[in-house]
Amino acid sequence: MDLYKVEVKKSAVKELQSLDTRFIPVIWKQIKKLSENPTPMHSAKLWASDKSYRIRIGNYRVVYQVDDDRRIVTVQRIKHRREVYR
Repeated sequence: MDLYKVEVKKSAVKELQSLDTRFIPVIWKQIKKLSENPTPMHSAKLWASDKSYRIRIGNYRVVYQVDDDRRIVTVQRIKHRREVYR
């Protein structure tokens, strides 16, 4: 099974660093798992794009895009649920 390459935008890293420190290791673990399965059962496809998904981790959301042709997952945003879609 080929793994996907996971890229995290600089802006998403900054957003992650601003979160509650208790959740950072949990979020990183879920992001790393995307390399094995970019569309896990608990992910949801976003209606605005055919390549965008989100995973829910407690009150936080990780929004990412999947490029199946190049086998790349790009993490776009990591925010609290009330802020992520603004």
